[in-house]
Amino acid sequence: MAQSKLLLLLAMLMISTLGSCQSGSKNEKPKAKASMTYNINKSEAEWRKALTPEQFKVLRQKGTERAFSGKYNKHKEEGVYTCAACGQELFSSKTKFDSGTGWPSYFKPISKEAVAEITDTEYGMVRTEVVCSNCGGHLGHVFNDGPKPTGLRYCLNSVSLGFVEKEQ
Repeated sequence: MAQSKLLLLLAMLMISTLGSCQSGSKNEKPKAKASMTYNINKSEAEWRKALTPEQFKVLRQKGTERAFSGKYNKHKEEGVYTCAACGQELFSSKTKFDSGTGWPSYFKPISKEAVAEITDTEYGMVRTEVVCSNCGGHLGHVFNDGPKPTGLRYCLNSVSLGFVEKEQ
């Protein structure tokens, strides 16, 4: 009995620290409300038709891809990362850094208006969810353990992103 309680406690501890899930951020941008309206509004059926099953799970159902599995985790090319659902520009490759978490990480969005932040209280934690401000697609979370100059780490799912290479 004691061993099963210990295993449960360890499992809960692992879940709470997955991806360095710290609450809050230093970002002073106001939090968006979960009921916020977006420029692009599609029905569930329309989103299912427009996205791959994995994209739908992450972007529309707030899923998460496995750590170290995304195509943009180690991506080094110069350009702009966009929303996979609507194409809005989100992050510059100049703000990308290797956080060691297994997900692509950035220290700031391309503009203050590119993303919206929503308080996320799922799984007994308080985190800040990051969504595309144009379509509401779930991108990932932002944490306050990033590098200078912002101190932020936008920890995102590769499947939520597209990429436009910088023209030579």
